[in-house]
Amino acid sequence: MEAGTTSEGASTSSAQPGANATQTEPSFRVWRPPRATGTTSTIPRDLPDSYYEVTAMDVMMLQGSRITERERLLDAPLKTSLIRDREERQREAKYPTTTIRVKFPDQTQLERTFPSSDKIRSVYAFVRNSLREDVKPIKFVLYQTPPRRELKVSDPDVREKTLFQLQLAPSSVLMLSFFDESLNHKDVPAPLAESVLQMAQDLPPPPVFSEPSPQPSGSSTTGSAAVAAAALGAKIPKWLKVSKK
Repeated sequence: MEAGTTSEGASTSSAQPGANATQTEPSFRVWRPPRATGTTSTIPRDLPDSYYEVTAMDVMMLQGSRITERERLLDAPLKTSLIRDREERQREAKYPTTTIRVKFPDQTQLERTFPSSDKIRSVYAFVRNSLREDVKPIKFVLYQTPPRRELKVSDPDVREKTLFQLQLAPSSVLMLSFFDESLNHKDVPAPLAESVLQMAQDLPPPPVFSEPSPQPSGSSTTGSAAVAAAALGAKIPKWLKVSKK
C-alpha cells in the first residue's frame, strides 16, 4: 500500500472535508502561511540574554524533576502488566480526541480533530480529499521532525496503531511531502481545493516578549526564590535565606 492512499472506503468518506460541518462550526480549519506586514513580523525576535539565565528556583525545579523521574524508573519494574495496562487505558481516556495540523511546504496548515482511536489512514484520507482533483492521484507522505519520522500507511508498525498509540495525542503537527518534487517548493501554494481555500484564515499572532525589567543586584533574586521555596514547603538552605537587617 502506498504512502498516501487508503484501503477503506469508509475512512475516505468519513474524512471528507466539511462532510459534517455546520455553518457555525466547521469540521476542519485552514491556516494561511504566516507573513510579515509593514510594521509587524511573524518571526519572533531574539530573546535577551537574561532570558536564558538560570535562577536558583530553576535549579530547584530541575532537581525535583530528576528525583521524580528516578523514583519512577525505580518503581517501574515492580508494576505488573495489569497495572501498566490500566494506566495506559487511563492515559488514553484522558485524550479521547487528537488534533492534527498538516503543514504544507508553503507553510499552509490544514487542521482537524480526530478520535484518538482512529488510524493514520484517516488523516491521509482527510488530506487527500482536501486536495485539488488534479493533485489527488499524486502520492505524499506525512512525517514528524526533528528527527524525521515518517508515518506511512504502508508501514505495518504504523498502519495498525491508533493515533494515541502513535503518540500523536492530544495534538501534533505533521509535515507533508509530495513524491512530485515540483510541489515541495516553498513558493508553490498548497494545492488545496477551492472550497477548502475559501475557509482559510490567518494564524493567531505570535506572543510578544517584553524586555525584562532589570533586577537589582544583591539578595532580591535569591529572596524571591526563597519565598517560592517556602511556599512549596521545601527546606530552605542557609545560603538561600534572606538576611534581615
